[in-house]
Amino acid sequence: MKNIAVIGAGTMGNGIAHTFAQNDYKVKLIDISQESLDKGMATITKNLDRMVAKEKISEENKKNTLANITTFTNLEEGVKNTSLVVEAATENLDLKLKIFKDLDSYCSQDTILASNTSSISITQIAAVTSRPEKVIGMHFMNPVPIMKLVEIIKGYSTSTETYNTVEDLSKKLNKVPVEVNDYPGFVANRILMPMINEAIETLYNGVAGVEEIDTVMKLGMAHPMGPLQLADFIGLDVCLSILNVMYDGFKNPKYAPCPLLVNMVTAGKMGVKSGEGFYDYSESRKAEHVSSQFRK
Repeated sequence: MKNIAVIGAGTMGNGIAHTFAQNDYKVKLIDISQESLDKGMATITKNLDRMVAKEKISEENKKNTLANITTFTNLEEGVKNTSLVVEAATENLDLKLKIFKDLDSYCSQDTILASNTSSISITQIAAVTSRPEKVIGMHFMNPVPIMKLVEIIKGYSTSTETYNTVEDLSKKLNKVPVEVNDYPGFVANRILMPMINEAIETLYNGVAGVEEIDTVMKLGMAHPMGPLQLADFIGLDVCLSILNVMYDGFKNPKYAPCPLLVNMVTAGKMGVKSGEGFYDYSESRKAEHVSSQFRK
């Protein structure tokens, strides 16, 4: 298994492509937008340059990694002759179902189809294909080249052979695979998103300010990053989408997104990616300044 396709050149997709390519896999990075592909490759190059500067890899390693990646804007062409496809498109059910229907018709019956979804049912995704036994979840963590965890999610029909293949592959990427059953949010987001949502509720109810909430969780709970800063880093639209999936899946009001989160996403305040969320990122990607609407 040396030929891999990655669908989506955004934050997760380019990170997954980078990780496979750095471990000497041939990667086809696919996106409908050439602009997105160019941005994705620029990000990979920048991250590799940072690793060279820190002497974690050599200049030759960087060149080999970049040489292992080929970009495509055509899905059918991009997934030809691949052993594994990892879908890392936007966290939207209809989009993912469309992609997997297309993959099922374009790919060899031996190809494993994986989704990097952070919350959507693998069983539901697999149901639109003729190979549910070869559909699996590979939920990487951001930033992919650095974070060790991969949640491996078995759908109702995922075969043991498929699971074992993906588990072994994850280890070859120097990741730590953890088996997770197919329930909304899996493990990581089922625990993380209610915490983030509660932090937003705490702000919404006026209990404390942005910096105060994050400081309590960093200094009191030894979290490396406060929940509001983390939400900005993940993307407030992504947090909202995951909470909605869990709310719809469990029908439990504890997963209902805070009205403040809904309003911020509606207003286009997505966090780091939009330049503003709970913090203002107009001058720096670091959370150094609280957004003006939350300043005292």
